[in-house]
Amino acid sequence: MRLSRKSDIDKSIIILIEDEPAIADTVTYALESEGFTVEWRNTAHEGLELIQSSGANLVILDIGLPDMNGFDVFRKLRALSSVPVIFLTARNVEIDRVSGLEMGADDYVVKPFSPRELTARVRAVLRRSLQTGSVSVDSCGPEVGPFLIDTRAWTVTYHGKNLDLTRHEFGILALLLKHPGQVFSREQLLSHVWDEPEHRLDRTVDAHVKNIRFKLRKIDNQSDSIKTKRGVGYFFSSQK
Repeated sequence: MRLSRKSDIDKSIIILIEDEPAIADTVTYALESEGFTVEWRNTAHEGLELIQSSGANLVILDIGLPDMNGFDVFRKLRALSSVPVIFLTARNVEIDRVSGLEMGADDYVVKPFSPRELTARVRAVLRRSLQTGSVSVDSCGPEVGPFLIDTRAWTVTYHGKNLDLTRHEFGILALLLKHPGQVFSREQLLSHVWDEPEHRLDRTVDAHVKNIRFKLRKIDNQSDSIKTKRGVGYFFSSQK
């Protein structure tokens, strides 16, 4: 189900995959009180079946499910849909958060959490799904060396092959391509690409840059376009 207007946010369908009934009840009540429609499933298998058979605007996915690790569920989900995903995790461990974001999740919430906070995160992710792109690269033209950028479709091709980028990977790469040679600190990349940078970790940027480099090297194993300025940040260079 695609959102076309801001007013459609309140009509959004949210699939919740969570095995703890008390948490599921709290989340469902909080979201339905705000006008959302919530479909709850308590196993990964049932959740994936529902996603495949019905339209949804967002998925809230618990990492600690009884029948499958949430990260494995996310991989299977991505084979079915590009629907935005918010992870729920019971462990306030940095590696969990970085792993989820590195995989391409849109956000994460650590248990115990405030229902108001979760609702705000849901609205923020849904608002982003209405946007056609917060990073403009029009001033540098659609072609930058071997890169071809389409900001309306949020796609980048590299040497004629499509890069399968997440929203944040696209934002980082587009910003670096727009300013060849300019070094952006992690804080600057967070500020430009993320809607709520104050809730993010510097390592989140590192994880996304690592992913971008990996995807570039799958196409060209000699690729070294995204360079590191030690102690400062990252920049794009056409010089190998």
